[in-house]
Amino acid sequence: MSGTSLDGVDVVLADLGLHQHTLIKTFFLPYDHALKTKLLTLHYPGNDELNQAALLANQLANLYAQAIAGLLENDPYLLQSVLAIGCHGQTVRHCPQNGKGYTIQLVNAALLAELTQTTVVADFRSRDIAAGGQGAPLVPAFHQALFMDSKHRRVIVNIGGIANITYLDPEVPVTGFDCGPGNLLMDAWCSDHLGHPYDKNGRWAATGKVLPDLLEKFYADDFFINPPPKSTGRDLFNSGWLENHLQGSESSEDVQRTLLQLTALSIVSAINQYYPSTDEVFLCGGGAHNTLLVSDLEKHLPDKKVALTDELGVPVDWVEAYAFAWLAQQTICGQTGNIPSVTGAKGKRILGAIYSA
Repeated sequence: MSGTSLDGVDVVLADLGLHQHTLIKTFFLPYDHALKTKLLTLHYPGNDELNQAALLANQLANLYAQAIAGLLENDPYLLQSVLAIGCHGQTVRHCPQNGKGYTIQLVNAALLAELTQTTVVADFRSRDIAAGGQGAPLVPAFHQALFMDSKHRRVIVNIGGIANITYLDPEVPVTGFDCGPGNLLMDAWCSDHLGHPYDKNGRWAATGKVLPDLLEKFYADDFFINPPPKSTGRDLFNSGWLENHLQGSESSEDVQRTLLQLTALSIVSAINQYYPSTDEVFLCGGGAHNTLLVSDLEKHLPDKKVALTDELGVPVDWVEAYAFAWLAQQTICGQTGNIPSVTGAKGKRILGAIYSA
C-alpha cells in the first residue's frame, strides 16, 4: 500500500486462513524526495503526462518489488508460501463523479508480476466506479471481516492523507465514507514552513490557536455538506485549496492548528451526524500517532471510547496494507470486495485485475 500521504510503501505478509487471519511480518520502504515530487506533479495537468505516468508506473513496480524483497529477506520458505501480491498502486487522480468518472492508481502490475514471479492483483477501484460507485473507501469490507463485534457499535477511523470512517454495527449493514482531509494538508503546510515531512505529535500545531473564521471557511466547502456515499483526495484537498482560503496575514502555526482542528472535527461531525449510537472509536493510519489530534478527538467524543486498532490486534500503521492483502484474496477466490452501502455501487462486485505469475 502506498497512500495519499506519499510517504512510502507499506508491505505486510498476511496468512488469511479460513478461520483465522494473522499478520506475520511488516516492512516499510520510504519514497525519496524526487519520486514524491514527480508523483505530486502528476496530480495536476502538465506536459508529457502520459510518458511520465508510464515511466513512474515502471519505477513504482521496481520499488514495490524492492519492498517485497525487504519484507521476505530472501527466506526460501516465505518466498514459496506467497500465493499472491495485492498491490494498491499510487493514486494520482481520483474523480469518480457518480460512476461517470475515473480513478488512477499508478503501477505496472505486469512488470511487478515479472519481477517477483508471483501473481499480482491490482486496480481494485475501477470496477466499483464502473458499477456507479465511488471506488472508495474499500477498506470497510476488511474492517467488517476483522473488527466487527457482536456487543459493540464501532467506528474504525483511518487517518491517512484522507480520513475515512467505517461503521460496524452487528444489527445494520456496514457503511462508511471519506469524511475529509486527514494528514495531507497538515503535512504539506508543515513541509512548506518547517521543512519537515510532518508535524510530529502535533507539537507545532500546539503552539498555535484555532482561527474560527478560517475553520468556518474550510467547512463551507460542498464536500462537508454533501451526504455520503462520498470519497475525495488531492484532486480537491491540496495546497491550492488551502491557499484559496487564506488571507495571508495568518501566522503559520495558527493555520496548522486550524488544519488539525478541521481534521478532528470533520471526523467528529461525521460520527455524531451519521453514527450517534457509536460506543467505540478505533483509530488507525499515520494520524493515529498525532497525540494532539487524538486528544482533540477524545475531547470532542467524551461519551465514546477512543483507542487504537493495536488493541484489536492490528497496529495502526499496517491496517490498510493488510486490507489490500485481504482484498487480493477475495479477488483470487472470486469473492466480492466492495460494499455498495459504502461506495454507492449498483451491487457487489469482484474487484481487481489478476496478473498471473
